[in-house]
Amino acid sequence: MTHAPDLMAGLIFAALIADKAYDSDDLIKLIVEDFQAEAVIPPRKNRKEQRDYDRHLYKHRNLVERFIGLCKHCRRVATRYDKTARNFLAFWNFASVLVLLR
Repeated sequence: MTHAPDLMAGLIFAALIADKAYDSDDLIKLIVEDFQAEAVIPPRKNRKEQRDYDRHLYKHRNLVERFIGLCKHCRRVATRYDKTARNFLAFWNFASVLVLLR
C-alpha cells in the first residue's frame, strides 16, 4: 500500500483496477484527483460509507490474474532464472505467446 503511489508515478491510465487491499481514502483521492482516473476498487465490508465502483470493469481483473498465473507455469518465469531484465522480459513475452496460442 505504501509503494502504490511510487509505482503509479509516470503512468497514464483511465482506470486503475485493484483489489480490496488497496481501498484507502488517500489512494483513491490520489487516483481521482492527481491522475484524473477512475478508481475501480471494491470497498471493504467494514467501511461506514460504501463507495460505488464499476463492477463490470472489475471483472476484467480476474482475466489478468489468471493470465499471469498461466504464464508462471513456465518455471523459468516463476523463479526468474534470467539475471538481466532484458532476458527476463524476452522470456516473459515468449511465455505469454505460448499461453495465448493454447
